[in-house]
Amino acid sequence: MSGSTLGKNITISTWGESHGEALGVVVDGFPAGLELSKEDIQKFLDRRKPGTSSATTSRKEDDEVHILSGIFEGKTTGTPISMMVKNTSQRSGDYSEIASYYRPGHADYCFDEKYGFRDYRGGGRSSGRETIGRVAAGALCQKLLNEMGIDVFAYTRSIGEVEINDNNFNRETIYTTPTSMPDADADKKAMDLIMKCRENMDSVGGVIECRIKGVPAGIGEPVFDKLDALLARAVMSIGAVKAVEIGCGTKAARLYGSENNDEFIIENNEISKKTNNAGGILGGMSDGSEIILRAYVKPTPSIARDQSTVNKSGENININIKGRHDPVVVPRAVVVVEAMCAFTLLDLLISNISSKASNIINFYKK
Repeated sequence: MSGSTLGKNITISTWGESHGEALGVVVDGFPAGLELSKEDIQKFLDRRKPGTSSATTSRKEDDEVHILSGIFEGKTTGTPISMMVKNTSQRSGDYSEIASYYRPGHADYCFDEKYGFRDYRGGGRSSGRETIGRVAAGALCQKLLNEMGIDVFAYTRSIGEVEINDNNFNRETIYTTPTSMPDADADKKAMDLIMKCRENMDSVGGVIECRIKGVPAGIGEPVFDKLDALLARAVMSIGAVKAVEIGCGTKAARLYGSENNDEFIIENNEISKKTNNAGGILGGMSDGSEIILRAYVKPTPSIARDQSTVNKSGENININIKGRHDPVVVPRAVVVVEAMCAFTLLDLLISNISSKASNIINFYKK
């Protein structure tokens, strides 16, 4: 299986299956000298682990990170950083009958057609637990970006039809509400919806919004490696994400040019914009304003109600999926979106160092 590695200057390679011994990531090309502790990684993993609220699966996992290489005396060494999380709550028996049929909304059929067989225990590589490696790598990138004055943070914008009110926005509330919403009132309404879905043996999706502040203008490449294109690729690689938009996104298709264009102004002796419909990216490069990205997440496909499908013998059958599943994956996916955006941005920031001859001359000139 190819396609488990991402990046250009810094690369991440995730490995492991949902019901294997462990999962993890190898980060190659990360700069030496950054102070890093296990706690720097663990606080991000704790935001995505299951069993933390009534909005998530009842499956309990400690998701404790083990840093195997690339750190010495509390600093990154410049060598590959390998991180591992052991699986501790596997119940593979819950999935034994799945081997004979294809679950609606899952990649079971696609895996069988591509490889001739599959790891049916929770989806193997297509399981949401694969994102553990992404979050661990993203935590590294977040730490370095923070040192540069760049702030990347994501939150739940909506669950089902329940959307936050921007007038109630409180960043600290993101980390205290079970939905990861920055609006306590919307959180309560969303939790009522989630509990109703659980009672009805159903699930619900939502929207995650990521904001990035402090990015200088000119980050990203004008053709294939556009900042928005690479952000979209990274976020769309998250299993549950079905669409990504930047700035006003699809709304731009319904606007006139006079409405959509962000007019430039001088403000505090710096170039700024009156509006930010572009979401901080023009021509594939950052324009110095806040970058705004939204990821649209589908409902959890595993639901505990009767569904129709086909088995490997080509027969139409009815099924009821067993196991411990999230009625909504959005809250746990917030930190995954954050991690993928942080990684993509840092990789492009490193590329940008070579965009001007003066950058290289000034760095090496004695």
